[in-house]
This record gives sequence, structure tokens and C-alpha cells, in this order.
Amino acid sequence: MIDYLVHVYGIDTKPFRNLSALPDKEALQIMEALYVEGDIFWERFKNPREYLHGRNQTEQWLREGFMAKGGKPQEAYPIYMVLGRPKWGKRRIGVAMQSTVREIEVPLSILGERDVSFTYPDSMVSWMLEQEKNPAHYQPDYHGEVFTRSEIFAIIEEKGLPDEGWETNVPDHLAHYIEAQVWNRKVLLDYKQQLDYNECIKG
Repeated sequence: MIDYLVHVYGIDTKPFRNLSALPDKEALQIMEALYVEGDIFWERFKNPREYLHGRNQTEQWLREGFMAKGGKPQEAYPIYMVLGRPKWGKRRIGVAMQSTVREIEVPLSILGERDVSFTYPDSMVSWMLEQEKNPAHYQPDYHGEVFTRSEIFAIIEEKGLPDEGWETNVPDHLAHYIEAQVWNRKVLLDYKQQLDYNECIKG
């Protein structure tokens, strides 16, 4: 069973941040600077105002859904991660994008059950699929649902991971992985500080 999360962030930025926590003007400027046409990761910022509006709606749904299941978010906005290293990422993310980002692995063991929620797939995609309810790929048991850690691992136990037993009809250009939303940033920052300290000791 996968026991870690992966956080991806821009190579010139710091990890464990959320655009929604910034003033709109600053967030829009950052998205405009990060946009790269044709890049599966950065092209989401093509229409920054539209993206930010959709993100705000999604995050409100995520927070309310997580709290309804006993979650205890310490933040207004989550830090986004991915469960493990999905095949979709290896298939869809090219060398050009890899040169623009960094990754950090976080063990799930440092997070409590009430610190982290999950969606399948990416939360904005899950929210969109639930709104559209296109019968070609809408799955009511998963899309538009916020899962606890216990719930998502019960699904994985039964169905496997996306692309690894769990076969779905989600179009391949959409994020095809399990997203994690961490609602306790302090735990993440403490972990990063310990990593940095360990690197200093090694050096």
C-alpha cells in the first residue's frame, strides 16, 4: 500500500503554498507568469480569473465535505498533493514540464486522519464532472465526493489504483490520479524544516 504523498511546486517557488491564500491580484499575476501553452500542468492558468473562480468554489466544497466527515481543517485552504506516483503522470508529463517543477515526498504517517482529505481524480476535475454529469464518464460514487483516508484506502483495496486495476472512463487529458488535500500546513512545514536540517548535517 502506498504510504506517501507527492507535492509538486514551481522550481522558483517554495513548497506548501496555495494561490487562494494570496490577494486575487497577486494570485492572478503569478498564474499569468506560470502559464505555458500546451503544457498539461501549466496550461490550467490560461484563463486565470476563470480558474481562480472555479478553484474557490472547489475549495469551499472540499472544506465543507471534509468537515462533514469529521475532518478538522486547520487552514482555510488546503495544500495539494498526489497519492504516490501515478502512471498517468509518467505518461503525460514531459521533460519540458519536469524542468519547471520540483517534488517533495511526504510520509502519510505524519498526518492524522483529520488532517487530510482525498478526491478522485483531481478535486477541480471531480467537482466539474459532478456538475456536468456526462454519462460517458461520470461516476457518481467517486466524482463530487470528498473521501477520508480510511475511505480512499478501502476503495483502493477493492479496486486498485487508477490505471493499475481501477479502470475508469475519465478522458486521459484530465488528471487521472488520487489527489490529497492537506489541511494542516504546520505539520508540512515542520517536516520540511527537519529535511533541511538533515541535509545540513549531511553537508
